[in-house]
Amino acid sequence: MTQNLNLLHDVTARLAATAEEYDRTAAFPSAGIRAVHEAGLLTATVGEQYGGSGLGVAGTARILHALGEGDPSVALISAMTINVHALQARRPHWPEGLYKRILAESEQGPVLLNHARVEPELGSPARGGLPATTARRTGTGWSISGSKRFVTGAEGLDWFLVWATTDEPEPRVGTFAVPGSAPGIEISSRWDHLGLRASGSHDITFHEVEVPDENLVDVALQGPGAEQDNRALAALHLPLNALYLGVARAAQSYFHRFAHERVPSNLGHPVAGTERFRRAAGEIELLLTAAEQLVLTGAERVDAGDGTYTPEQALGTKVLAARHALTAVETAVRLLGNPGLSRANPLERHYRDIQCAPVHAPQDDIVLLALGKAALSR
Repeated sequence: MTQNLNLLHDVTARLAATAEEYDRTAAFPSAGIRAVHEAGLLTATVGEQYGGSGLGVAGTARILHALGEGDPSVALISAMTINVHALQARRPHWPEGLYKRILAESEQGPVLLNHARVEPELGSPARGGLPATTARRTGTGWSISGSKRFVTGAEGLDWFLVWATTDEPEPRVGTFAVPGSAPGIEISSRWDHLGLRASGSHDITFHEVEVPDENLVDVALQGPGAEQDNRALAALHLPLNALYLGVARAAQSYFHRFAHERVPSNLGHPVAGTERFRRAAGEIELLLTAAEQLVLTGAERVDAGDGTYTPEQALGTKVLAARHALTAVETAVRLLGNPGLSRANPLERHYRDIQCAPVHAPQDDIVLLALGKAALSR
């Protein structure tokens, strides 16, 4: 365990060393992705049935907490791949030959995967609805056409997992594995965002991109059963929460450093000795410790698999943990004033990055509606 913790500390430090540069340039964070791959973290959730370690939700949360503390853009790109392997370990649904090929390629270098689901007209599938992106039958497989939004890591993805509706007489909705190098893939709008600037969550258009039949990963008949199931995916939000708590811990570290180094001439000693800074430090620690306990305890209960931890509890944790992380970082920024908003200090970057925490679907209103409905039914 100590060796694993040391490994995570080393990766955090490597990511932190380049995070500011990648944030400033918004370039694809290739050095950070290499660091995650070299540490074996991209494939940590590969199932034991495939020769992997089958890391559970709690272990994944600890990994993403460490990566988020170093560089949340790298962490989010990595999380997409880590989650794909975790889902396959829990419910095998990939064609066996294709998945084995991806695992073999992952031994040689980082292989990045991510779902492409959000669409310009539909928005997030978490609110219901089916894709306008189409998969047309060809003589050898499928031709994919359509537009997707906010595809994290787009420039570096080896595989896009595209959610599309078939053109069959009885339409089906499926996920198609599209190689990132396939002809006909266009970055149609570039990511220019307040936070997670290096995550490269570009808009993508697929122009009749052809894939073989065996690249159909998952499929269901068109209808409610083909829509996104927020309850089934609820546990995946716990590691994502941990990622943003890592961002908040990075902000806390800078806050502490500032408090010990800042010595106003009219005070004569570091502001860390003042009641005002100590009270704020206590509030930040309380918020983050409570959120981490919620996330990690919930993740451990998911791993226990005894059915006592419900999807509603996981979704509720998503809301609370994001709120705690936001409040903690905002508290630090408010106390530092102008220095906290200066680009010369990392706290300004952490403040921008933490704004992305509540954006991940399902958003708060959907979660609260589900929780309220369940509570009233009791």
